[in-house]
Amino acid sequence: MQKECRIFEALQNKLTFRQRLQYMKHYFPINYTVNVQFEEVLRAANITRLRDQNVSELSLRFLWHSVNSQVLLKIWAVLLEKHPSWEYTRDLCLLFEQLAEEYENCNQGNVDTHIWDVVEQVLTGDAGSSRKAVHPKALLDNCAKVMWLLYGKLCK
Repeated sequence: MQKECRIFEALQNKLTFRQRLQYMKHYFPINYTVNVQFEEVLRAANITRLRDQNVSELSLRFLWHSVNSQVLLKIWAVLLEKHPSWEYTRDLCLLFEQLAEEYENCNQGNVDTHIWDVVEQVLTGDAGSSRKAVHPKALLDNCAKVMWLLYGKLCK
């Protein structure tokens, strides 16, 4: 948990409102969107609803990590190496890779079945899933808000 909290602090410093606004809105064309699966739009309300269904906190953190890792890779994939947001997005991807080490032991046995199914669908890029066009900043706003819900009290 201690390593997760260190990574949470680093993510917290990277996902400030000012940086999300600069790198994910100002440096992108007006109304630019990224196509993501419906399940990749993970909002705070989704987490609250899942908590009400007694989904474990480990499962929720695993879901958040898995979804946002894929979202960051999709954003990073559309950027050229000289784009002002390229390095910022790469740094976020590296932090998520570090966090992945904490979740590498997660398997179907210790993650709720429903969450495991959603994660598998996101990771496989299931073609049957509906798609949404979402602004990169909105995706990172959701990432930051859900991160606070999951780690805020845990890493004080």
